[in-house]
Amino acid sequence: MSRHVTFMTIDDAGHYTPAERAAIVAAYPAHEREARAKGIPVLGSGRIFPVPEELIACEPFRLPRWWPRIGALDFGWDHPSAAVELAWDTEADVVYVTKASRAAQQTPAMQALALKPWGEWLPFTWPRDGRRETLEGAGVALAKQYAAHGLNMLASHARFADGSVSVEAGLMEMLDRMQSGRLKVFST
Repeated sequence: MSRHVTFMTIDDAGHYTPAERAAIVAAYPAHEREARAKGIPVLGSGRIFPVPEELIACEPFRLPRWWPRIGALDFGWDHPSAAVELAWDTEADVVYVTKASRAAQQTPAMQALALKPWGEWLPFTWPRDGRRETLEGAGVALAKQYAAHGLNMLASHARFADGSVSVEAGLMEMLDRMQSGRLKVFST
């Protein structure tokens, strides 16, 4: 038995007129249009924000030395660990994602090897769910393991200035920044 994958797009649906196809595609949420119209599955790696990539992507540039920078690390095993470096243009209030890394089933030692070249001075924050002392999270212990392997981990988990830790509030702040041009991602 052999397998075959056939990708079909809405353009292959001959029973629709071009105007009907355009109307169908326009009815999809903006962040799903490309994937749905072209028949390309994105499960597990697709966008979660209804923002076209071209709205947030920018060409990399040399960062001014005075811009604050921080690393952010999300612990994972079967779902990938992920890390980004953020730089903040405080005058324009624009946050830039300048580097990104993701890897599944990598120990803190291996992740640290991948992230230390970003700068051993770079402070790394980690998520609140990482504070659970369970097999699922074990975050304080994990943060200590990353620190033992040379990452400059902050003493406690990420939080807003008022001390809150709402995931939804964080997502909405990110979306607001994307839609207003105040969150940009280096296109490398």
